[in-house]
Amino acid sequence: MENLANLLICAVGGFCVSYGVIVFILHVWCSRQISTRPADFHHGQNGNQRPIPRFGGLALAVPFAVLICLPLDGLFDCHTDGLRWVIAGLSLAMFGLGFLDDWSALGAKRKLAGQLAIASAAYFLGLGIHQFTIPTTDHIIELGIYGFPITVFWLVAMTNLINLIDGVDGLAGGISLMLMVLLAIVSNGADVATFIAIVMGGALLAFLCFNCPPAKIYLGDGGAYFLGFLIGELTISNSHKGTVVAALIAPMFVLTLPILDTSLALLRRGLSGLPLFRPDRRHLHHRLLQSGVTREDLALGAYLFTAFFLGLGLAAFYWRDQGIALLLGAATVALLLVASRFGFSKGWFNVGATLRRAMRARAEIQYALAHSRWLGMEGERGGSTRSICEDTALIARRLGFARLRIQLEDGEQAWQMTSCGNAGKCIPQPNGNEETMTFAGSDGCYCQVFRHQLPGHPACLIELQTPAEATTIPSQPATSGKREYPTSFQLAGELLSEAWAKSLADWHKRNLSPIAFNADSEVANDDAKAE
Repeated sequence: MENLANLLICAVGGFCVSYGVIVFILHVWCSRQISTRPADFHHGQNGNQRPIPRFGGLALAVPFAVLICLPLDGLFDCHTDGLRWVIAGLSLAMFGLGFLDDWSALGAKRKLAGQLAIASAAYFLGLGIHQFTIPTTDHIIELGIYGFPITVFWLVAMTNLINLIDGVDGLAGGISLMLMVLLAIVSNGADVATFIAIVMGGALLAFLCFNCPPAKIYLGDGGAYFLGFLIGELTISNSHKGTVVAALIAPMFVLTLPILDTSLALLRRGLSGLPLFRPDRRHLHHRLLQSGVTREDLALGAYLFTAFFLGLGLAAFYWRDQGIALLLGAATVALLLVASRFGFSKGWFNVGATLRRAMRARAEIQYALAHSRWLGMEGERGGSTRSICEDTALIARRLGFARLRIQLEDGEQAWQMTSCGNAGKCIPQPNGNEETMTFAGSDGCYCQVFRHQLPGHPACLIELQTPAEATTIPSQPATSGKREYPTSFQLAGELLSEAWAKSLADWHKRNLSPIAFNADSEVANDDAKAE
């Protein structure tokens, strides 16, 4: 009973500290408009253009640091050991890595190198997976030297799983809260892991008060990295107690959604010939939003889905090695039932047709990727904003788009590639996504229009329209011999838009001038005055 009271105090303390930190962040943000790196094409938006702070990780790291600094042995009669400081130091280091990326993009390679270094330090400091008990048997496998790569893979994977699902308001925070509940139960004792899970649970409750749709603050890479790495550390810490099934397998049930999403993303990118770690807007939550599901319904559905698998994880904990096969079967049936409810998932069950479509689109995507890489370097080579936009139009024509419209700070310009498919004479068909619109012409043809804003510059945007004869209504089968939406055109549009944005951002960084069609003459005048 005394231990329960101590845990309740920790939960309330975590909630209050986190709530106070968020209120302070929002006050400073509103009064001083602190600038961070702009969001990119792949972060979900909250439906308005107001800037949202990405410092939610501070509201989680601060109560965690406060707890670690407390004398837990004296205050709560808690058993601590040397791993307490390892968990604390490395978790905050991972938070720092993500927080730096929130300020200024570090790039995927640098972030991965940092994650690998921190995860490797965890192993050499004593927080590693050294043995594994095969479920349903008493056989213990000593991992030996293989424990190092397994530990690093586990910690890095957990870190990125939480970050990958942080694309919709409230999603990553809600799933992390359920994981903390599971870890608190799995810890099952008065040790530091239990108190950490309880404090973080209270902090996440406070964070969700501001992060549920519409969000007032984002988790950011700092918060997502911190949560994912901390969850990975706590599972390894619990596995040292001998409860391998509870520590390693039970959390996997709760992580079913991000694991499924990540697996599909890697498979999708591999089949398309894209870099495996390239971000995109085709994750499960993006597809659901595109299909018309509201952000509130998406978050609620994800919570219910994860709560069901949380129950399976608790069952795995209490049954230990018994019933694992039954639980896996129940999880598989649940996944199939949920997947059958959505139209975009029907292609998953037709493996042959999906592979054939991917192979047909692969060559075109590679062609678009090569052109986009060239365009992305133009901003560093001294080109003008007008020449960058003209190069964009040239590539759009080669990729088969019917029309291109670019809007900058001083106006807009349009390029008509073909005589068909004028979106201005078509009727928009609602499909739940402002960035991808379907237009119907008077002749019964349909086309798709992809629109992307320039990150950090809401007045600038690019709009690409497909030929009317190249796409079909989503509910109708695509005709043979034609490129199918969204495999080719949507990916090509994303690649071209990303390259256009990168090139303009590099030009703006070099010249420090407004992003406008007439900005080139202003830059020339400034150079003349300087001479």
